[in-house]
Amino acid sequence: MLLPFLWLVAVSFMKESQIFSYPPSFVPEPFIIDNYKNVFTRLPLFQFFVNSLFVALATTIFQVLFSAMAGYAFARSRFKYKDFVFFIFLVTMMIPPQVNIIPLFFLMRELHWIDTYQALIIPGIFGGLGVFFMRQWFKGLSPEIEEAAKIDGCNVFKIFFTIALPLALPAIVTLAIFTFITTWNSFMWPLIITNSTDITTLPVALAQFKGSFRETVMWGDLTACSVICALPVIVVYLFGKKYFINDMLAGGIKE
Repeated sequence: MLLPFLWLVAVSFMKESQIFSYPPSFVPEPFIIDNYKNVFTRLPLFQFFVNSLFVALATTIFQVLFSAMAGYAFARSRFKYKDFVFFIFLVTMMIPPQVNIIPLFFLMRELHWIDTYQALIIPGIFGGLGVFFMRQWFKGLSPEIEEAAKIDGCNVFKIFFTIALPLALPAIVTLAIFTFITTWNSFMWPLIITNSTDITTLPVALAQFKGSFRETVMWGDLTACSVICALPVIVVYLFGKKYFINDMLAGGIKE
């Protein structure tokens, strides 16, 4: 699993002549950083990086918040047609995202959100998978804890924010990791909805970077850009790895 990534990192520090040498080598000779310098000089890569980071963080925060609130409502609240509404949420998970692109694009056009951060963030903060994931977690919480809080005078909002959310931290971090990675790697929707380089995200910029050298692809520069694209995903996973593993164990072990 690590071999392709290690090869990618090694190539990013190689000269073009060594990249296609045979037999292949994992050790750059000589070790150069010119590929990374070229990436930042040929493209406004820092701007693209900031754009992707802002969109991914905003989408992750809002989707986790709304999914947790909706999941808690489906798990603990009683209201009319609850099962039917939840069924509709599940149905949305079966619809391929590509099917929604055209109607979603027309909706963004009517709202005058083409080439804006709103179009990149808001469609991604609602999803059936997140609601389903959080609902299943909250259904596993002991109801005695909430009953004790109600006896002490806590209302629903206080129970949710002070008791349910802290207890659901492993599930929240797991959902945040999935959402961040999905948003960070999103390519098709940002490519369609953005026109200017001011809000272009990093995956779209990576494709443009390859397309800007059609005659001769600068593979050293391209791999350096790919390494930069992969770093935030690795950092996010390492940061939340402990909670992610705890959530997987909690879901796989039954008393």
